[in-house]
Amino acid sequence: MSRNGTEAIGDADLEKIRARYGLLAIVISNLAIAAVAIFGVWRLDGDKAVIVGILTAAFTAVSGMTTAYLGIKAVSNTARSIALGNGPASRHTDPAPPAAPTAPAQRTP
Repeated sequence: MSRNGTEAIGDADLEKIRARYGLLAIVISNLAIAAVAIFGVWRLDGDKAVIVGILTAAFTAVSGMTTAYLGIKAVSNTARSIALGNGPASRHTDPAPPAAPTAPAQRTP
């Protein structure tokens, strides 16, 4: 036990907590963007050109943020698994034997 009475959190538990709160942040952000877009469309009373712009911007923001989160999370998971020895680099367990030393090729003048 530490000084403040809490137990240490394991690495796996810490990753689960980070993933949950990261996903929660993305979902809340996407809902906020959607709410602002809906409010903007509602207040424009049928100006189709501006409505298309608002919806396009909202879709771009939502898709960009979600794609960035998922991409960063995937790269982070891959880097972590490689660092812990579970990645593709560690799966190759039968290394090729070292090549026998050969004499350098002789040049003719």
